[in-house]
Amino acid sequence: MKEKPSEWIAISDLMAGVMAVVMLLLVVSVLQKSVQEMQYREEMEQAKAQGVNLTQVKMNDIMEALQNSLADAMRTGMVGIDTASRKITLREGVFNRGSACITDQARTAFSSIQMKMMAFFEAFPTGRIYVEGHTDNLPVSAPVTDYIRNCTVYDDNYTLSAARAREARKLLTSEMAEAESRRVVVAGFGESQPLIGVPPEDSRQRRIEVRLVTPEE
Repeated sequence: MKEKPSEWIAISDLMAGVMAVVMLLLVVSVLQKSVQEMQYREEMEQAKAQGVNLTQVKMNDIMEALQNSLADAMRTGMVGIDTASRKITLREGVFNRGSACITDQARTAFSSIQMKMMAFFEAFPTGRIYVEGHTDNLPVSAPVTDYIRNCTVYDDNYTLSAARAREARKLLTSEMAEAESRRVVVAGFGESQPLIGVPPEDSRQRRIEVRLVTPEE
């Protein structure tokens, strides 16, 4: 019987070794996530026994850190923070008019938000973040098809709002591991959820809202 060439034996051994490493990394990742979730539950139980709302304490720290790091953007009106609802609002100055392209001056703000989002995921292993796009009620007069110039194509407000949320998410998750980025969800609401007390055609309706949602919510 003809013997198997030695080079094929070496390749098969190498592939077996690679598969073993991949499986080991997968097991370690799953175990690490399980340990984090178990530690989180233990912390919550201990805090509850002591009469402390640990969720609120952690979120207050994160929102305060956000306010400090985004102070300049808040002063210019580009960013707003609602601590009570755990929401960051990115206003129209974040994007070029009628476009989903993020402006250069907004990128620093996105970098600061990204760092605090990662801190949020570390504090809440099963928490989620929602990136939601909103527009005014002025109709799109004609389809926009220049993707290079506008970072998207769209023919209505829903498509534009979703594209802006998508571009925001891409920037916010650019340094995240895949497991973390899957916990950042995008939605485009168009003009269907206007701000109360603000005219539906007002430019303030054009915004991105980033909501931090804890497991208890």
